[in-house]
Amino acid sequence: QVQLVESGGGLVQAGGSLRLSCAASGRTFSSYAMGWFRQALGKEREFVAAIAAISWSGGNTYYADSVKGRFTISRDNAKTTVYLQMNSLKPEDTAVYYCAARHFPVIATAPSAFGSWGQGTQVTVSS
Repeated sequence: QVQLVESGGGLVQAGGSLRLSCAASGRTFSSYAMGWFRQALGKEREFVAAIAAISWSGGNTYYADSVKGRFTISRDNAKTTVYLQMNSLKPEDTAVYYCAARHFPVIATAPSAFGSWGQGTQVTVSS
């Protein structure tokens, strides 16, 4: 198991930006695919973005259509941290954002494919 701790959430006006960080424990971070999910009040958890292990296809990325072109996922293996840069935020981006680790190097989008989860960080976008 890897421990994940998110940070960087907060309140921002529509059109603004936030960068979420997810610090991971463990020496196997570089071999894991990482993902970001979000869950709005009363809704199911949904996929946002994922990044493969660098050793697998150079760390390719994948995004939900709703955030493509606005959000960017990246990772720093030396710091065992994954980031989610969120630009042009919209009120519908309001949710608790969760970082997740997949104990395989390949990207997945289903929450069930990820074995470790952070506690979540609240992002609120006001109109």
